[in-house]
Amino acid sequence: MGDDSIFTPFLGALQASVSVLLTIFAGVIATQFNLLSEKSSKEISKLCVQLCLPALLIVNVGSQLHLDTGIKYVPIIIWALFYNISSMLLGWALTKAFGMPEWVTPAVAFNNTTALPLLLIQSLDATGILSSLDSSSDVVERAKSYLLVNAMIGNSLTFALGPKLLNGQNEDAPDADDEKDEQSEAEIDSEVESQREEAEDVNEDTSLLPGHVVRHGTRANYKVYKQGRKYWAKLPGWAKTTLDFMYQFVNAPLIGAAIGIILGLVPALHTVFFSGQQKGGWANAWLTTPIKNVGELFATLQVIVVGVKLSQAMLRTKWGESSGKVPWASMVTISFIRFILWPAISIPIIYLLATKTGILDNDPILWFCMMLMPTGPPAMKLTALADVNGAGDEQKMSIAKFLTISYAISPLICFAVVGSLKATQAAVSS
Repeated sequence: MGDDSIFTPFLGALQASVSVLLTIFAGVIATQFNLLSEKSSKEISKLCVQLCLPALLIVNVGSQLHLDTGIKYVPIIIWALFYNISSMLLGWALTKAFGMPEWVTPAVAFNNTTALPLLLIQSLDATGILSSLDSSSDVVERAKSYLLVNAMIGNSLTFALGPKLLNGQNEDAPDADDEKDEQSEAEIDSEVESQREEAEDVNEDTSLLPGHVVRHGTRANYKVYKQGRKYWAKLPGWAKTTLDFMYQFVNAPLIGAAIGIILGLVPALHTVFFSGQQKGGWANAWLTTPIKNVGELFATLQVIVVGVKLSQAMLRTKWGESSGKVPWASMVTISFIRFILWPAISIPIIYLLATKTGILDNDPILWFCMMLMPTGPPAMKLTALADVNGAGDEQKMSIAKFLTISYAISPLICFAVVGSLKATQAAVSS
């Protein structure tokens, strides 16, 4: 019985990891047969972050969130902020102290909170592990909603703070925005007007809306921009700094999560979008379903992008070009933190919170997911982060190789799965 109880979750984690590896391999094959290029993979990565992930958050968060259960998501947000910021500080300290590559900091700071956990949950459900903790019919969707709320926090921190961590050596360089502020009012007005005229020209990107609608929309857009710039210029320096910092956290996934929260917490909207047709869900079939279909593309497409990056690294190695190096010390350090250190921290903390306090809701799936949230390989969003930050080709290839190695050893997560499962079962028994 003991051997089976360990082997079953191990097998589930192994299946999830193999699934990710095979999907990465699909990206390699697509590149080798000229089905995808590096440029197209960059566009797909942005599509995933700006369209698919928000859609996934709208449906999963909205469908699972109710007015009377919304409070259970607050500990997830606090826990996500705690472990992400702690990892960030740890990664920064290691990079500064031991002279590791700059990409080590975000690799330590941000783990995979979407693709692997979602695939892992599906595999664990197939093996019957989730049903051993909770036999309700919505256990998988509930687990996904917990993981996606955590992903929302991680994603916001990734793209708000990640570029600074990835390119930390340039933090004292002149700010391009400061140079723009030195432009005269006339120069800026002239630039805005030229952009407005260019936007109205007919080209391959011209809107299909009627011409007068496009013209009025363009004029209104730039009028608001010019007025906003005048108000911005009147703000004191501290207000500009504060607003600019807060703006870094505003992104498409956060907006998607906000929409999901609104749809979930407003009973009338929850009924319309997530209930059955007979119960008043008149928008479920024709609107919620296509949004869900778009959202479900996220995990797979994001993993395929890594395969494309890996293929480029392999080709450059074959051609004798610079293809990036992965220092073994950095690899071992990051793997230790992600697969051993964080499970050793998260499992006892969540166990104590579940058994000794009333902070967490009485939901074993919630405890199980929170134990696993800090665990696992670094985020595949590191590839998108490198694109957003304008990293060099060698650095991008180093990240692609590193991610491939990380996911090759990702079956190590099975030990964290077993530990979380046993701790959750012990918490239920107590």
